[in-house]
Amino acid sequence: MDTTLINILCLILLVLGMLGTFLPVLPGLLLSICGLLIYKFGTNADLPMIYIWAFGILTAISVVLSYVIPAKTNRKYGGTRWGSIGSVIGTIVGIFIPIPLGFLIGMFAGVFIGELLHDSKDMNKALQSTKGAFIGFIYGTGFSLVVGVAMFLVVVLDMLDII
Repeated sequence: MDTTLINILCLILLVLGMLGTFLPVLPGLLLSICGLLIYKFGTNADLPMIYIWAFGILTAISVVLSYVIPAKTNRKYGGTRWGSIGSVIGTIVGIFIPIPLGFLIGMFAGVFIGELLHDSKDMNKALQSTKGAFIGFIYGTGFSLVVGVAMFLVVVLDMLDII
């Protein structure tokens, strides 16, 4: 296959991976790491293996953090296990609702409803827990996006022989 086509495929995967860091219908950094691996092994790229290892480790960390951070920030803002469970259920349901950002709306609704099911008299606590889930989502998504952008930049800089 022509190196130019491989490079275009890699760039497409890297861009889709960056989009996937905040759109749940795309597998995010997994697409980015595939683009990086195809670039490294599908072309005659002189990209050092340290980048492959580093981005592999950062991708694994990102996967773990995407589950841990929202739960931790949810708890930090007074949330309970009910809110955490509601977050997971709401996200899954939201993915299948045909509205823009349904997964995000579902996650927040799930946290809120979960907290109200736990204690229906404390709406303020449910709102604080939802705020914590939002902050956690921003942190986790931000980390993943930074890793995705870094992968993209490394590949582009290597293509331009700057690295």
